Amino acid sequence: MAGKIPDFIATERKGTGKGAARQARREGLVPGVVYGGGVDPTPINMPFNHLIKSLRAGGFMSTLFNMKIEGHDDVRVVCRDVQRNVVNDLPIHVDFLRLKRDTRLDMAIHVAFINEDKCEGLAKGGTLTVVRPEVELSVLAGDIPDHITVDLAGLEVGDTITISSITMPEGVTPTITDRDFVVANIQAPSSLRSEGEDEDDAAEAPEGEEAAAAEGSEE
Repeated sequence: MAGKIPDFIATERKGTGKGAARQARREGLVPGVVYGGGVDPTPINMPFNHLIKSLRAGGFMSTLFNMKIEGHDDVRVVCRDVQRNVVNDLPIHVDFLRLKRDTRLDMAIHVAFINEDKCEGLAKGGTLTVVRPEVELSVLAGDIPDHITVDLAGLEVGDTITISSITMPEGVTPTITDRDFVVANIQAPSSLRSEGEDEDDAAEAPEGEEAAAAEGSEE
């Protein structure tokens, strides 16, 4: 069920304190620390270019990484803080939290749609409008789904897909529990929407305008 977890490669930083951190930055590295998991914190250095690329890809703070540090066992981590230079906004220090397999965390999970060819609404010309391509879910670190699935089979024009109508993988729950929010819906074809709008406009037209239109037609 879980998707491939991206590797994040770092090296152990032998020195600690501001001096070691400044030296790392001079060498094109960004200092950081991996903490938690019931063991002592591990000071690390990361290649600046790799970190920048990961940050710019988006979703860095909600991505589970497989941290690889030479001389240490691989460990799953999530970023908990990125400290930035106040002048140029570039990263100067990163904190990662170690996770156990039974650790529960909130992650943005992709929504996948299946059976579009069996959707009655789409067959009639309707449009699938995706409101939330990703949904924040509470998941276990050891069993993170790479997506949740929405089955479109049998849905008609006007049907709405809410979070409660989606079958969640075992152990996965929405982080928002106080409302049944919309994930997607099947909208009517644009031609039908236009006809409906024209009918509404006619129904709302003042009597004077209707009379004038009638007189015009008689002429």
